[in-house]
Amino acid sequence: PSAEGKLSYGGALLPGEGEAIAAYVQAGKRIPRRGEVGMNADEIEHFEQLGYVMSGSRHKRMNAIRIRKENQVYSAEEKSALAMFN
Repeated sequence: PSAEGKLSYGGALLPGEGEAIAAYVQAGKRIPRRGEVGMNADEIEHFEQLGYVMSGSRHKRMNAIRIRKENQVYSAEEKSALAMFN
């Protein structure tokens, strides 16, 4: 937690990005990639089965950055959940 009582998601995230990703994590939803916002997981899966390559799957570097950011949020959420038990 940060000094303001808000959860700190670490560096390299844009303002509000950690909170937005965390909202999907807390709701148990798939985190949308660029180009997928506004689509649900079933629609995305349908397009991928048709052969479309969603933007989040195409670029190795962008995908690596996305995974790192998501992992930062997952780590912060896990630490917060563990802190509630202690």
